[in-house]
Formats: sequence, C-alpha cells, structure tokens
Amino acid sequence: MGSLTIRTGKNWTSHMPLLIKLVERTEGPILEIGSGPYSTPILHWLCSFTGRKLITYENVKSYYDFAKQFQSRYHSIRFIENWEYLPVEKYSIVMIDHEPSERRVVDIERFKNSDYLIVHDTEDKMDYLYGFSKIYHLFKNRFDFVSGNRTSVLSNKDLSFLK
Repeated sequence: MGSLTIRTGKNWTSHMPLLIKLVERTEGPILEIGSGPYSTPILHWLCSFTGRKLITYENVKSYYDFAKQFQSRYHSIRFIENWEYLPVEKYSIVMIDHEPSERRVVDIERFKNSDYLIVHDTEDKMDYLYGFSKIYHLFKNRFDFVSGNRTSVLSNKDLSFLK
C-alpha cells in the first residue's frame, strides 16, 4: 500500500454523523466519489449489515490502495483516471469528497437527481476553491452541519429530519 496521509481531528470527520443518519433513513444504492480513511470504512460497515450496494470510485493511487481492502460482495472499489467517465445513475446517497477540487461542482450537478448528496468542505471561505455557490440553486433543500469543517446535504427531498 502506498503512502496515505491521514488528517486527524473532528474537522476531517464532520461528514460522519450525516452519513450515519442518511444510511439509516434510506435503502437504495450508495456512491462514494473519493475514498477516505473515515468515509470508506464507515460506509462499508454500515452497509455490511444489510448487504446494501456501495460503490467507491477513487483517482488517487494511495487512496485507492487503502480502499481496496474494503472490496466485498456488496462493496465495489474502482479506480478511475478521468472523472468524465464516471457513470451517472441515480443513487440514494452520493458522498462527494474527491480531487481535483474544481471537479466537485461538476459531479454535484451530474448527480443532482440522486436523493441525497453529502458534500464535504463546504465552508464559505473555501468557495474560491470549490465553487459550491454556483450549484446550490439546483436543490430545493440544503442542510449544513458545522463541527469544525462544514459538511452539507443537498437534496430536492425534505431534509427536516436532519434538524
């Protein structure tokens, strides 16, 4: 396995409560765009109890090497060199936390018909890098969870259960 930089602390885990809540509330397939030392294991284990379909795509070799250990009958780990080739389908949950930074808004728009999109690092001060303000209008609802870094849920479904 290649070298994997793991950032620790609550700033890097603010997506976890939202992942747990949404996995408990939904039933369909889940897509993780960009693996990570926090999101990949927690999604893997949450889905393992029900055998729920989970697909993880990664374009950084060291993160892909890390994620491969979670490959299972229900959890597919795929390396992708170009995000343009990421197949677009409707998912119950799409976790967005991949590189390069400017690619995130492109994929948010591509997966806007999925039920819930969880987007990490949505702080206003980071908008110059990610450009999230350009896509918020595509969704009827947005819920921001702030605990260190901000993580947002974007959806055209009701999000009142998150409050």
